[in-house]
Amino acid sequence: MKLITAIVKPYRLDEVKTALQELGVHGLTVTEASGYGRQRGHTEVYRGAEYQVDLVPKVRIEVVVDNADSEAVIDAIVKAARTGKIGDGKVWALPVETVVRVRTGERGPDAL
Repeated sequence: MKLITAIVKPYRLDEVKTALQELGVHGLTVTEASGYGRQRGHTEVYRGAEYQVDLVPKVRIEVVVDNADSEAVIDAIVKAARTGKIGDGKVWALPVETVVRVRTGERGPDAL
């Protein structure tokens, strides 16, 4: 199993959720996040005053999938989140040793 984590622009969340649902992904976790990459934030103007935004708002999406599905899930996230502009985000995968469904005690792929 793999834990796939994606950091994407908040307004792309609905597209990513739809893409994952079409692949049959049953659950995901979404967390509000903020940070910066190469763009190092940006400058905004509010009521005539210019100020620097150092941390850009993002969302962090986490989903655990079977090894066989991981590449398809990564590709779907990238396709749904891509705008072609700086700050689109990152996606990475990590191996997962054990998953347990708390309610039933199921383990491994049955717990997904």
